[in-house]
Amino acid sequence: MDIDPRRLRVLHEVARRGGVMRAAEALHLTASAVSQQLALLEREVGLALIDRSQRRAALTPAGRVLAGYAERIDEELAEARRELIGFTERLAGPVSIAAFPTVIRHLLVPVLGKMAERHPQITPRIRELYGSPALRELRLGTVDLALTEQDADMAAPARQSIISHPLYVDEYRIVVPPSWTEVPRDVADLADAPWVAGPPDQACGRAMERLATLHGFTPRRVHFVQEFPPTLALVAAGHGVAIVPSLALLDVPDGEVVVTGITDVGARRLDAVTRLGRARSGEPDPVQAVVIAALREAADELTVRLGERWTAR
Repeated sequence: MDIDPRRLRVLHEVARRGGVMRAAEALHLTASAVSQQLALLEREVGLALIDRSQRRAALTPAGRVLAGYAERIDEELAEARRELIGFTERLAGPVSIAAFPTVIRHLLVPVLGKMAERHPQITPRIRELYGSPALRELRLGTVDLALTEQDADMAAPARQSIISHPLYVDEYRIVVPPSWTEVPRDVADLADAPWVAGPPDQACGRAMERLATLHGFTPRRVHFVQEFPPTLALVAAGHGVAIVPSLALLDVPDGEVVVTGITDVGARRLDAVTRLGRARSGEPDPVQAVVIAALREAADELTVRLGERWTAR
């Protein structure tokens, strides 16, 4: 029985993507081409691998067994690529990075410049993805590294097959409209204020919940906004107060919003997340390690910039 490993990859994608159409998109093939490869693989093994009696293609028991072997082969090949990098004199190749806007703006853009100077053979490719979608693509192997956020007062969630590498602790700030005649001195002064709230599954949304619980008040959420620029625009126009990370304030002109001196707001933790290799040592491959080191260097520079900004105030 001869099995073409290229067809195993097609079966692997169908299994992990949950269907022929999604597998075709991931492989940059037509659905017809994927179906043809599956039919040829079935002919090679002499067994039905896809249950075509359902509306959505599903794997048969034999298909699931073979897909499991295909996954292990894919992991072995990925590990081989990682180890072979160590034999090259110069690090090279593409590295796909999933990240969200503030991190792209203030960490990744500087890193791209450093990488171009120091490691011109490495080609970073940025994808704007946030939260669960970014981690899903990391597990699927379509991105090599994901930048994530987590409220620093919450324990990092246990995740199988991936590992987090700490980058930066980004302090939260409470901002209020410039039209307010008195700047709040503590959280109690904001108990009746209108809030521009972030999604509850994002770090700032969780920070608001924690702050409200700690101080015993129910925030009056008037606006629900996901991104920081519109959040800050609403605050600047006098429509509410908000919790934002320090990074989000770097591009805001002085005086557009008022940053309070309230200090017990907490912080978010920014991590670089990679897949565990076959050895499950937790060490990123050499190319990923170079990117993570550059990110940490950029994070250290940000700490200095933010310190100077708050000192100037």
